[in-house]
Amino acid sequence: MTEAQALLPQLSALRRAIHREPELGLFTPKTMAKVREALADLPLEWRQGSSTSGQVAILRGHRPGRRVLLRGDMDALPLQEETGLAFASQTAGAMHACGHDSHAAMLAGAARLLCAGRDTLCGEVLFMFQPGEEGYHGARFMLEDGLLDPLPDAAFALHMMPNAPHGRFSGRAGPLLASSDKLTILVHGAGGHASMPHHAVDPVPIACEIVCALQAMVTRQFPVFDPVVVTIAEIKCGNNDNVIAPMARLHGTIRTLSAENRRIIVERITTLASHIACAHRASAEISIEAGFPVTLCDAEAVGTGKAAVTSLFGDDAWHPMDAPVMGAEDFSYVLQKVPGAMFFLGAAEAGTDWRSCCGLHSNHMVLDENVMPMGAAWLAEVAHRFLERGFAT
Repeated sequence: MTEAQALLPQLSALRRAIHREPELGLFTPKTMAKVREALADLPLEWRQGSSTSGQVAILRGHRPGRRVLLRGDMDALPLQEETGLAFASQTAGAMHACGHDSHAAMLAGAARLLCAGRDTLCGEVLFMFQPGEEGYHGARFMLEDGLLDPLPDAAFALHMMPNAPHGRFSGRAGPLLASSDKLTILVHGAGGHASMPHHAVDPVPIACEIVCALQAMVTRQFPVFDPVVVTIAEIKCGNNDNVIAPMARLHGTIRTLSAENRRIIVERITTLASHIACAHRASAEISIEAGFPVTLCDAEAVGTGKAAVTSLFGDDAWHPMDAPVMGAEDFSYVLQKVPGAMFFLGAAEAGTDWRSCCGLHSNHMVLDENVMPMGAAWLAEVAHRFLERGFAT
């Protein structure tokens, strides 16, 4: 940990440079260039595909052995930063509000730590610097580009949590994060004068009935121990007080923790919306855009991650999660192909009430950079442990 702590100035400098110039989507060339510059002196081999600007750095140990992947995402969110930080975003409408700037910096720190001990490594470490996590399926594209071939034997990722206790690691076996699909329902009625709704087919009350019925359906048809969330976050219809529009548009999200419920909920939403619309002489057009799958963590990989935490920081630094989080992550694509796990690291400022801190995806979100050496040290330790002993803890 002493070696990692000494890297704090470098980690902060890289994180702040990335933070000042956030980039969105699958192509983050400025961010990638900053990472490459920070690691230019290390004995790494680099791979890049055509679908994204993401790259994989490979560290080969002194002897052949297992292969382990460490992932750090790099893209930002379309938010206007309101933190007041001295290194705040200089790009209008873009901000690192999910900690990806720190993820990239910690992964770079882990690369430096592992390179320093290269002579003791048996096997290979893959450092996956990935753009396009915020809804762009960057991990899937990097997999399809063959950047991880041959597939590693294990994969690990670490995610900052700005509203969790400073320096506390957490994780769980099984579902950690939900699948995430986009739902759109178009209710087709018949327009008319708002004073004479009986001469029209008003889509507004039909849309409202569908929204309420969706909530009842979720709570009455799915068990609480395998939860489903359907949230309609946007309803659009009409633009005048005395005109009944011919169509209403509902837009929302579907979250599940199992592949089976993910399949079933599509069927039931389609049945529910179409039949409610039909009962009112309207029709419903349902479309679902598939998003990230469920993030499933391998139990042995979680055990390896926990062992790395406790060996470095003691038992108090580890906090098992009782329940999953209904957010989503595209590291799930990697975990569909490779046994592994994702973990969280609390980054609330030391000594503050973490409950009052802004959470992820807030344009006021800040994090305590002093936890970054802990993250870098853990990434290096979990990789070293796996190469040395596999999933044995």
